[in-house]
Parts: sequence; C-alpha cells; structure tokens
Amino acid sequence: MKKNEKQEIINNRFQYSTDEVIEKPFNWKQMLRLFSYMKPYGKGLLPLSIMMVLINTAIRLVIPIIIGVYTLDKALVDKDMSLLIILVGVIAGLYVISYIANYFRIKWMNTLGQSVIYDLRKHLFTHVQSLSHRFFDQRSAGSILVRIMNDINSLQELFTNGVINLLMDIILLIGIFVILFVMSPELTLAIMILLPIMFFISTSLRRNIRRSWQTVRLKQSKLNSHLNESIQGIRITQSFHQQKENMQFFDGVNTETFESWRVASQKNAMFRPIVEMTNAVGTAVLIWYGAHLIQAGTISIGVFVSFAFYLGMFWEPISRLGMVYNQLLIGMASSERIFEYLDEKPIVSETKHPQQFNQIEGCIQFKNVEFSYNGERKALKGINLDMKAGETVALVGHTGSGKTTIANLVSRFYDPTSGAVTIDGVDLRDVSLLSLRTQISIVLQDTFIFSGTISDNIRFGNPMSTMEDVVAAAKAVGAHSFIEKLPKGYLTEVEERGNILSVGERQLLSFARALLADPKILILDEATASIDTETEMKIQKALKTLLKGRTSIIIAHRLSTIRDAEKIFVLDHGNVKEQGNHNELMELKGEYYNLVKAQFNMLDAG
Repeated sequence: MKKNEKQEIINNRFQYSTDEVIEKPFNWKQMLRLFSYMKPYGKGLLPLSIMMVLINTAIRLVIPIIIGVYTLDKALVDKDMSLLIILVGVIAGLYVISYIANYFRIKWMNTLGQSVIYDLRKHLFTHVQSLSHRFFDQRSAGSILVRIMNDINSLQELFTNGVINLLMDIILLIGIFVILFVMSPELTLAIMILLPIMFFISTSLRRNIRRSWQTVRLKQSKLNSHLNESIQGIRITQSFHQQKENMQFFDGVNTETFESWRVASQKNAMFRPIVEMTNAVGTAVLIWYGAHLIQAGTISIGVFVSFAFYLGMFWEPISRLGMVYNQLLIGMASSERIFEYLDEKPIVSETKHPQQFNQIEGCIQFKNVEFSYNGERKALKGINLDMKAGETVALVGHTGSGKTTIANLVSRFYDPTSGAVTIDGVDLRDVSLLSLRTQISIVLQDTFIFSGTISDNIRFGNPMSTMEDVVAAAKAVGAHSFIEKLPKGYLTEVEERGNILSVGERQLLSFARALLADPKILILDEATASIDTETEMKIQKALKTLLKGRTSIIIAHRLSTIRDAEKIFVLDHGNVKEQGNHNELMELKGEYYNLVKAQFNMLDAG
C-alpha cells in the first residue's frame, strides 16, 4: 500500500472524530485554572515547598559573594587565615543547608504533584460519568481514555517540578540581576544586551511548539482509538482474515504518532542551543570587557570571579525557564483537551430543586412525544403511550422503528425534543436522575460483565445485598445451576467482559443483576435474544413471578417471548401503528399479524 493511500484511509476512518488541533493563543487564565487544583494544598505542602525554595535560592545567591568579595578580596589579600577558615566553614555549612532544603523541596513537590494529578484525574473521570449518552455516542472510548490518562499524565512534570522551578528561577534571575547591577552596572549592561536577541528568537518558536504538542495529543488519541477498536473487534478481524490490513492501518497511525513526537521534540530541542550560544557569547564579553575593567581599576578580581559565578548561574535558570515554558506548552495543549471535557455540560440535566422518587407506582405515559438523535431525522413522531402500574408492556416493530428510543426516554438517557414523558404523572425533567434510575433496571442484549467475581457482578445493581440475596436472584432466573458448576461458584473470577462465560450465561447474570436491584420498572431490551429455547422457557417461568407488581417494558424481535404481555405496542418509523394484547392484534390481521406470520414462516422454512 502506498503512503498516500494509507494516509487517505486514515483520514477517512477518522473523519468524524471530534478531536482536532485547538486554535487558541497561550492562555494564562486557563493555566491559572489548571494551577487552581493546587489550592487545597495551599496550607501544607505548597508553602513548605516554597519555603525550601526560598532558603535554597538565598544560599545560592550568597555563596558567590562570599567566595569572590570576602574570600578573594579580603581573606586572601589580607592573608587572614582565621577569616579564611571561618568563610570555608560558612560555605560548607550553607551547602549542607542547601542540600537538606533541596531534598525536602523535591520530596514535598513530588507528593504535591502526584496529589494534584490524582485530584484532576478523579475530577475528570467523575465528570465524564455524569455526561449524557450523546457525549459517548459522538466519541470513541480510546479518545476518552487519552484525555483521562495520557493528557493528565503529561501534566505530571509540570506540577512536580515546573511550577516550583518557575518560581525558583524567577527569584534567582531577579536576585542575580540586582546583585550584578550593584557590583558593576557597566559590565552587567554589556552582557545583558544579548537577552533581547535571545528572547526574540525563542518567542518565534513558541506558537509552533504549542501547535506541535497539540498535534501529538491528537495523534495519540487516534492511536488509542484504533487500539481500543482493534482489541474489541479482534474476533471479527481474525474471522475475516484482515490481520495484515489491520496491521497496515495501525502502522500508518503509529507512524503519524511517531512523526508528531519527532517534530515536537525537534522544536523543543532548538531552545537549549540558543541559550548555550548566548551563554558562550556572554562569557566572551565577560572575559574581554571584565579584563578591561580590572586593568582600569573599576572592579577587583574578587568581583570579577563573583561575576563569573553569577553569570554561570544566570544562564542556567534561563535554560530551565525554556524547559518550563515547554512544559507549559505541553500543559496548555493537554489542559485545553481536559477542560474541553470538563466544560462539557450534560444535555440531560436536573432542575435546581428536583423532585425525589422515593416510592413510585410505575405508571408511565408518553404525551405527544417527538425525539431526534441528530436534530434532523425523527426517531419518534408525536407518539402517545399509556402503561399502567404493574403492567407488562411489549414493544415490537422493525429495526429503527423507535423501540429502544422509548426505553432510553423512560430511563431519561435523553430528553424528548417535544412533548413529555411522565411517571406517576410527574414529568421526568423535574425528577432527580438518581432517584429515577434507582427505580429502574435495564437488561440489554449486549451484556456487559465487569472484571471481578460472579457475585460482584450480580451485586452491581445493589452493592449492599447479602450473599443470600445474590443466590436467591440467581435461582430466580435459572443461573444458580451453572454458577455452582464453576470452579469457585459465586466467587469465581470472570475476565473482562466475562469471556469465560457463554453468551447465554452472561445474559442470565444480567437478569440476576437487574432483579436484585428490586426495581419498580424493568426494561428488557432484546434480553432473551441470545438465550436458547430451553433457557428462555426457564426465564419466562421465573419472570411471571418476578415481574409481578412491576411495570415491565419488553423489547423483542422474537415474538414468542411477548405473547403473555398485557399490552403490545406495534411501532413503525417512530409511529404507533397498533396496540392491544396478542389475541386482539392477531384478530386485527394488521402489522402485528404479519410480523408473527412472517416469523413463523421463517421457522418453518428453517
């Protein structure tokens, strides 16, 4: 495959991605927002670290004066050995204090940095969990994973070293400049004339560096999205023998990620040589002009030596500031992406004072409900439904007729475009989401099993339940028999997504999970589609008892599973075509009759 063809495939595959390079100038307000995560530590680790920085910086500023002015110009010139011994002892003691202060600075700043990263990741993950389903419909799992892991990890160096180094280097630079200017204004101005030139050159790199790190984040997001998709779909890839093509695609995305890192690192590396070159020129100016001033008697040799110490110290923080600025650029690129998610508002939100559903009857009504996922094509077109408390209701119809949409609106994963959905006469938009969803359990066709034990998965809907409750729920849905045969029974560890279990067994666990939550409303969305006929008969028998007193919504293509429903709604392209029980609809010989007849004809043909 040619390189341009590979690139075209990558672009086409990610053409709907919401990730893009964000065009914004460097925003200190946003960086202050990022640094606000250090606020909880403003009375502990942060001031202690700053204190250590001030001690260390003060010592570094004092030592060159002691060496040059006092040791060389006084102790050695006057041949005062007592003063020399005292000065050597003072210098040694200051270095020990500096070492101790530096040790605690590093220790406390690492603790502070890791704590901030922990808080930021927790905040982002908590916020993402609160977002509406539409957010996840528009983004891949890999893209979200990059924000929570990679983008936050990239801030680690900034919080552990960057912030405190920035403070230390600014204090150091100001202190050095003041001391140099006091010691020799002429020599200071001669050397510092190089700073504007260096500043102008480095500033021209900043925009490109920031864009480069944004591009790195974008490419990493694409890479993670593809990895997540490839691992999840490995069985399909192998069954269609597409490993080679998948590898070629991965190679393209991986190459893009590598190239983006290479370009960003190359631009980063350009800053330090500029500083070193300026340092070399500054040293040359110091030697040439300093020698002239010594000969003229303007400065002493001790002052010259101190000047040399300070000049070496001056370019070090300048170089570090370049590195800190690069960290700020990386932090800017990452924080833009993190705050993009944190600023995302759930489209399904609560009112200021939502009503609490402590106990409900379970009467559900749809009043002239219209709904669209994308604002264009309508999934529901002004439908009216009435489901009585404790009633078992079935929704049938062709794919895309609106069955799952109705279930989503009952659970309030989405809000209607117009009209209202009510439970016990209360509009769901006025109800607390937590109190609503604690009254509802959902069983999907695509069952998700978490890593952990069998009992943990059943208990997921009701963490406070006892083992006796777990076993009772499993027995009620016919799952107890196969669980007992597992190596450790209910304590058997299941792998991610429950791969050690069959599809039918995973479905039975999801039934037990939903029933253990003891909901007033139970939604079964194609829940028996993956279960064999024998297991289905067991479940149907159990459900007759378990669904008693609950409002149940059953979505099924296998019409044999809904014969006993008290009410059946037949949907077609977002409209309710027919409603009634099985016998009434069969007598109509309309849409439902045709669906049943077509299904039995298929069974006979099989």
